[in-house]
Parts: sequence; structure tokens; C-alpha cells
Amino acid sequence: MKKKAGKIISVGVAAAILTSIVSGCGNSTGANNAGTESTSEVSEENNVSESYENMEISKTVKLSLSDAQKFNDTNGDGYGEFQGWGTSLCWWANRVGYSEELTAQTAEAFFDLEKGLGMNIGRYNVGGGDNVTDENAPFYHEPHIKRSDSVVPGYCVDVTKVDLSNNSKDYYVDNFARVDFDCGYAWNYDWDADANQMNVLKAAADAAKDEFIAEAFSNSPPYFMTVSGCSSGGEDPSVDNLREDSYTAFACYMADVIEHWMQEGVITFQSVDPMNEPATSYWGAHSEKQEGCHFSQGESQSRILTALNAELQNKGIDMIICGTDETSIEAAIMSYKSLSEEAKEVVDRIDTHAYEGTQRDMLKKIAEESGKNLWMSEVDGTYSIGKKDTGMQAALGYSEQIIKDLNGLMPTAWIMWDAVDVHVDSSNEFDTCTRQQADEIVSTGTPFWGIAIADHDAKELLLTKKYYAFGQFTKFIRPGCTLVGVDDKTNTVVAAYDPENEKVVIVAMNTNVDDVKWEFDLSDFYEAGEDIGIVATRTSGTMADGENWADVTDKVAMNFSEDKASFSAVLKGSSITTFEIDKWY
Repeated sequence: MKKKAGKIISVGVAAAILTSIVSGCGNSTGANNAGTESTSEVSEENNVSESYENMEISKTVKLSLSDAQKFNDTNGDGYGEFQGWGTSLCWWANRVGYSEELTAQTAEAFFDLEKGLGMNIGRYNVGGGDNVTDENAPFYHEPHIKRSDSVVPGYCVDVTKVDLSNNSKDYYVDNFARVDFDCGYAWNYDWDADANQMNVLKAAADAAKDEFIAEAFSNSPPYFMTVSGCSSGGEDPSVDNLREDSYTAFACYMADVIEHWMQEGVITFQSVDPMNEPATSYWGAHSEKQEGCHFSQGESQSRILTALNAELQNKGIDMIICGTDETSIEAAIMSYKSLSEEAKEVVDRIDTHAYEGTQRDMLKKIAEESGKNLWMSEVDGTYSIGKKDTGMQAALGYSEQIIKDLNGLMPTAWIMWDAVDVHVDSSNEFDTCTRQQADEIVSTGTPFWGIAIADHDAKELLLTKKYYAFGQFTKFIRPGCTLVGVDDKTNTVVAAYDPENEKVVIVAMNTNVDDVKWEFDLSDFYEAGEDIGIVATRTSGTMADGENWADVTDKVAMNFSEDKASFSAVLKGSSITTFEIDKWY
């Protein structure tokens, strides 16, 4: 690594020198400009207590370049490349995409780096759909999904049973967009069926610009390809629900959707996964919640992956195939190990959810040894750390999950589930949250699923402390960074490095109510005496009187060590602070 001789200058002086700062790795701007007051003169005027200078350091955290991320080494320099942050678009995009106002607000808040989080990955759900409207068509049954957002439409229409006793094969080929004689069905496509989710996908791609990555995934095949005739799952949820004669039909369906939107110039999907939490027994027919499909580990999962690869190749589409989006770390390990050798060759990346499981290091090792990329492709929950009156309990709990996944898996992407999981809509009987309840979640920091709430009555997106906590990561650890090791087992610190610009980003959270002082050892990255400076950004407190991405460079009493490349800083009680350490020339 390139080293430069020089003198470590105080962060206050360094901040005064700089008139603007590039945030995160790469060239994306995200933070406010640094403050101009030197921390060498600690005073009440800039809210830094004089006692901070004499405050005892309670922990030293060493950053390790030797433990840097290995996945996605695009330059061949030994450093993996972080690809970004994201969210699944189902179900919230299906729910808000009807509204131009809510579509615009969510795109800006979630995907715009200047004005929002700067997420750059959207996971698009290719719906299977159920026949709940035409009583004369195959597999009709009464509507059963009760959530207002999870009734994701499929693209298949005019579904017709193939009857060769009355019609020739040419009849079906001439009259339908797709016919599968093994499956025994022909169908057409309604490309306007999923307009809501597609509206949000396009707006997200526009907001994230060139950094946007789209992934297509499926919760279930179309209903007529399933054993139960229902896209919510099987009569026995522990048994495969894709019909034996429909693997090719389902692969064709996924490939057709991907090809259509690419040819229309709307979106080019970088990757695809035809399964979602397939080895679980969650997915039962006529569920009130969502679509889902069981694929057994081994032969069943291998068959759909290889079938999809074949159909994509037939269309000349070169894209990443990933698998298998299991709900737990351990299930992801077993599913990958159980794939056939042909399926393993097809899979370019392992996608895992992190709702359950602890063997993150084992999954990371398996992916590294197999030469596969690794994404943490879905997780969320009602996380909580600390006391309610801090307003930060959901924010801190959520941050702990992020840090645990980044340090344990070192994935090249971290993707949350539904960015909006709570909806206020007085006209919809299934949306039971009132605006008063939503405001209480926001004001108190109550743990909830999602990072924002959509008020459909007011056409307003309500942001929360959980949202701003997420931004402490997404706005600063940018695509092109490399995650690096930290010798801290408390899930309170994560770090990244930009090898090209020799820049370090540290995200540290203090879950204690009281302030603490920590030291950060940067000796793997800089030498004592180099000219470096630090900018600090913090989220703390309640929405009413706390900090949201506040520039606190002059408020955290940062001090550089005289004899080594390290600095100490005070972390406010119940807070998340991001430090950007940069070379100053």
C-alpha cells in the first residue's frame, strides 16, 4: 500500500482546510461539510465537555486490512468490492406505486444519495398470481390474501388447457404468446398487470442513477404450474409445489419477463433467483399472507436453477443466477451443499437471508472456497436495544443486525425486506394502522418492520429513527468500498476501506445510555505522522429533539495519538456515529 510521510493534523484544523468533502468510497457525495472549530480547545460553546479530554478510553478497536472482504474482486488487487445497499420492492412497491406522490417520495428517500439513503439495489418480485376473478378459468378460488400490499399480480392471462384432440399444435402456437406442451397450458401476457411495482422500480433506478442494480426473484410460480393450483403454497407446505411437468414452463415464464423488460428498455436485471426461502414449510395453500413455494433441497432446487439457465441461454441473455435465498444462514449452507454439480456451476452468487442462524463465518468460507459471490439479500424485524425514552431502541437494534451481518458474512450487498411495511389508509379495511398510531411509532422510536410508514390518506411518507440509522451506513459505505475486519465482538463497530483513495469509514454505535470514549487503531492503513483528517456524522435522540445525520465533527472530542496511527473519540449515549478518515494533501 502506498504510504506518505507527513504529520497528523488535528481534525478541527483539517476540517477548516477542506471546503467540501466527498462522502463514502467512490465519488458519491453524501455528508455535510466539516465543521471549522479545532477540537484542541474543548469548550462548552461547541457542546464538548472539558471532562471529555480526561475521559478514560474504555475500548480500543483495531481495524484489520488482512481480514478485508474477498468477494467480488473486480480489479484483481486482492480486495473485494462492496456492491451496495437495497430493499425488496415487494410488497411495498406494489402498494404505493399507484400514487405518483408516494412513488416520488419513496424513490427520493430511499434511492437518492443527495437527499436520502442512497440505496442502489432493488429486488423485483416476479409475481405468480392466482385466478381469483374468472370462475370459468382453471384453478379459480376465492380471494384469500388479506394484506393490502402482498397481493402481487402475475403476468399470465388467457390461461388455457391444451387440448390436442380438438386443436392442432399450430393453433396454440398461433394464438398464444407462450405454450408449453409438457405442462399442458398455453397463456398470454398482460405487461400492464404489475404497473405499481414497475412504477417504483423505474423511479428507483432513476434516483440511484448508474449505480442501480436490479435483481428479479420469485416467491411462487404462476398458479397453474403448481400442484395445489395456488401461488401461496401447497396443501402440504413441506412438499414441493411446482408440478413435475412445469419446471421448464416456470423457467420460460421467468426468462420471458426478464427479456420483455430488457427489450422494452425499461430495466436490465443483473441477477435472478427463482426461489424464496424454498426449504421452509411456511408456504401453505390459501394463505392469508403472501405467495410462496416449497422447493426441497437438492434435486428440486437444482432442477429449477439449471432449467432457468437453459432458458436464459436460449434467449442469449447473460446474467447472474443466484440461489437460494433461504431464511436462515444454516439453511443456506445446506441448500448450497445439496445442489448438484451442474447447479453449482450455474450459480454465480449465494443469496441468503439472515432471519435465523449463527454460522455466518462458515457460509462466508463456503462461498470463498467455491469462488461464489455472497449477498445478504433479506432481513428485517422488530429489533430493539436500550431504553424507550432514548427514542433510539429500534434504530440501535436494527444497526446491530447490519453490523453483525457485515462483519460475519462480509457480503457484497446488504438488502432489507420491505422498506415500507406499515400503511395508513382509512379506505382499506386491511390497513389497521391509524395515523395516530403511526405518529407514535415515529415519535417514540417503537420497534416496527420497515424504515418508513406510508400514509395513503395524506400521500405522505413518514421517516423514522430506524431510517436515519440506516443512513449512517448507506450514505458512507458506498459501492467500491471494501469491508475490513474489526477486532470487536460486540457488534457495535463496522469498517470499510477505499484502496484507491486510501480512505477509511467507521460506523460505531454506543448502546449505553452514558457516553463512552473509544480508540480506533488505523495502523493497517496509515502511519503515525501522516496528514489525515476526520469528519463525524451522528444520529441520536428522538425525532423531535435528536440528531439525524448531524455533522458533529467539532463535538466528539477526537484526539490523535502521537506515536501511532490511531484516534480516540467520545460516542454519545444511545447513538450511531460515522467517521470518515481521509488523506489530506
